[in-house]
Amino acid sequence: MSNNDEIIGHANPHTIKKFELIEKYVEAWAHKLLQNPYCNGLVFIDCMSNSGEYVDDDGNQVFGTPVRIAKYLRDISGQYRQKQIDLYFSDLSSGKTAHLATLMPQEKNNYHIHISTEDGNILAKRIGSRIESNKHYLLVYDPFDASIDWRAILPFINSWSEVIINHMVSDPIRAVRKVKKEEARNKYEQTYLMDLERLVPYGSDKKAYEQRVEAIITALHRNRFRSLYIAAFPFFNEKNAIVYNLIHCTSNINGFKLYKQSAWQTFGGKSSTKNTHGSENQLMLDFSGEGIAKTQADESCYYIKDIADYLQDAFDGQINVPFDRLWDLLDEHPIFPSDGFRNKIKNELKRSYGAKTTRDKISFSQKGYAK
Repeated sequence: MSNNDEIIGHANPHTIKKFELIEKYVEAWAHKLLQNPYCNGLVFIDCMSNSGEYVDDDGNQVFGTPVRIAKYLRDISGQYRQKQIDLYFSDLSSGKTAHLATLMPQEKNNYHIHISTEDGNILAKRIGSRIESNKHYLLVYDPFDASIDWRAILPFINSWSEVIINHMVSDPIRAVRKVKKEEARNKYEQTYLMDLERLVPYGSDKKAYEQRVEAIITALHRNRFRSLYIAAFPFFNEKNAIVYNLIHCTSNINGFKLYKQSAWQTFGGKSSTKNTHGSENQLMLDFSGEGIAKTQADESCYYIKDIADYLQDAFDGQINVPFDRLWDLLDEHPIFPSDGFRNKIKNELKRSYGAKTTRDKISFSQKGYAK
């Protein structure tokens, strides 16, 4: 959905990072699915696509998610000629959808683009009502404010699909306590599925809003034959204020692992765009254990050293632990990646805790006796 009539708008650095994360994820996601013999095709849906073109802080041209994904999927479509690839884009502005159409690559026999001028929720509901079991769907749900219609997302949560939701947490933090208009009340009550009076006490507690959205996703997941994995990564603006969380939910642990890896790679080896100003390297005394010195963890922006701390706590003092046990533990973690950073994690365990490694095993020092 569009927040203004400007065809080519401005993209902040955190917005560009969002484009990059979705692009990186799709690049790996598409190959994994198209190589799957049970998958006959991919369906990518950006139901709030905007015009596809922006300018950055320096006035340079920047392409949004639809253009990046459309070009990449067309480039690889020739490698999978027997698999169909369909992309769906929509926006409320006819000017923006007309401009987006000019940026799209040419179609092929197994590659098709569908652009419509309509409410993105209507598009998502229409596609969700006819999901094909042998195709894999990725729905990108990216409103410009905290406005979520869960009926549009529900079919994708309960099928062989993945969903990326841009939860604009800065919106309720700023406005919930000031709501006067009925339209705004309805928006927040629809998004968080609770009366405004129960929502007001959340105040500026971003974690409360985040947990509420994740609880709704969990409650809407009704397919007992499929697991549910949720990963959420925060995006901060130049003033270090949180803007939104990009939430990924899937029934496939491989997609969950891939999204976490893509996020950490996009953020340069950490879990968000937050500027921690070096505080992650400041030592503090941990009096809860042996009174040892350790660095401070920031749950809004984790680093590799935080993964090492987590593993040290989990395997403290254990000898000859197969590395697979470490990666299996990280597989299930909602934020820490199990792939893409293994050598860095090993090196951090050796550097900070004096762990000893062989080719496939690791021995952990006992807390309080680390190097």
